[in-house]
Amino acid sequence: MSIPVQQTILSTVKQYGQKLFGFIRKRVNSHEDAEDILQEVWQQLSSVVNIGEIEQMSGWLHTVARNKIIDRQRKNVPEPLSDSVYESDDGALNFKEILLIDPGSDPEAKYMRELFWQELFTALDELPPAQRDVFVWNEMEDMTLQQIADKTEQNLKTVISRKGYAVKYLRKRLQTLYNELFNY
Repeated sequence: MSIPVQQTILSTVKQYGQKLFGFIRKRVNSHEDAEDILQEVWQQLSSVVNIGEIEQMSGWLHTVARNKIIDRQRKNVPEPLSDSVYESDDGALNFKEILLIDPGSDPEAKYMRELFWQELFTALDELPPAQRDVFVWNEMEDMTLQQIADKTEQNLKTVISRKGYAVKYLRKRLQTLYNELFNY
């Protein structure tokens, strides 16, 4: 990459970075997703062969950002349960809150964490083996869904579907425990 192109990219990042991030952030669920999409926009900008031919840089950047947001929404991949944070007042689970309890903080916290893990493993045993395997490999062994698809020789969409069913079942199954733990 030539020095004038690098300077153009740097000045573009400085000039449009914050506005573009705000534009993206309003349209996605998390700060991290917005950062990822912004990074993808900058990568696409840096791969443009003739950057000087972009007449309206702001319009080009916003169009690319909008397309990246749409692409991400179309993928519709279920987010890892461990990354999910739900508000308890809207009836959804907040597993992260339970999993991140410091067991050394007090005996009650340690008990709550142990109880949750015990119930989680019981609920996992109730799942069909294919769903359980996908969930465990993805959430607990940090395998990507693509790696699981390759390992099981299944279609990626099948693996995604199995993960989705497992997450829905576990949310429903563990909702009562969650309510008991946090509404006592």
